[in-house]
Amino acid sequence: MSDLILLIAIIIAALIYDFFNGFNDCANSIATTISTRALSPRLAIIMAWVLNFFGALSHTAVAATVGKGVIDPQHVSLTLVLSALIGASVWTGMASFSGIPVSVTHSLIGGLLGAGVVASGFKIIIFQGIKKIILAMILSPIFGFLGGLLLIVIISWFSKNSSYLKVNRRFKRWQIISAAWMAFSHGMNDAQNAMGIIAMALVSYGTLTTFKVPLWVILACATAMALGTSVGGWKVIKTMGSKVFKLQPVHGFSAETSAAVVIAGMSLFGAPISTTHVISTAIMGSGSSNRLSAVRWGIVKNIVITWIITIPAAGTVAALLYFIINLLS
Repeated sequence: MSDLILLIAIIIAALIYDFFNGFNDCANSIATTISTRALSPRLAIIMAWVLNFFGALSHTAVAATVGKGVIDPQHVSLTLVLSALIGASVWTGMASFSGIPVSVTHSLIGGLLGAGVVASGFKIIIFQGIKKIILAMILSPIFGFLGGLLLIVIISWFSKNSSYLKVNRRFKRWQIISAAWMAFSHGMNDAQNAMGIIAMALVSYGTLTTFKVPLWVILACATAMALGTSVGGWKVIKTMGSKVFKLQPVHGFSAETSAAVVIAGMSLFGAPISTTHVISTAIMGSGSSNRLSAVRWGIVKNIVITWIITIPAAGTVAALLYFIINLLS
């Protein structure tokens, strides 16, 4: 298989990956807004579509981490990149259609590591970059949980003289703003993954002499994610919006606002985190402010198990694909 065909295949696979990213993670931005009926599903998806797009255009710090901070670019081949992308997309697609809110970022990192180790051994791994990513992945959901809990406590204290119905009526309007911020921050982080992969492939092919993300790549990835968002993963939206905790507008505002702060901060730091982790734990934090039993921990357990197996699962698929593509070529 010629290098040009491989490059074209990588670009197509990266855009498909970004489509599934928007498809699965659409729930992250708008599930709570739909659950509380702050917006209709149609309006919520349109809002997420637009703000995911503009969030993706805002910067490329995360793309740089993905493109040159996970595996050594000197050992990267086009076959490796294609295998990693397909492995991540296959696992994400399977999870999306099953209604499982997996980490799309974990899938891609797993794909890169799986294909990379098979191709060049453990020497290809940039452990300093992996350490940064793992630290961010661990801290971000913790911050999401604490932020959701703290914000709902603060809101409850300031609203102690207001009726519960009045508070929720007020936050039903404010939740539209928090959902918009959440959608923008999601675009800031998750759309960057495919940008980094395409830029990595362009460097490997020789189109770019140094790592940078061309404007056409930014626009293409932003559009692909926005299209995925417009389709929406309705099963995932149902899981995130109601199965973890029965949300009220005040809880939705708290979860979205705290999650958006964490995601935006990590994005500016250049850390590719799981937005699914952050919004899920923020919902848990908001829900547990009432009582711990309010959170349906059985659903939470299933989600956590999926998070744990995502990196090895996507890595295994990518490793097998790398082996098969090498045989065919």
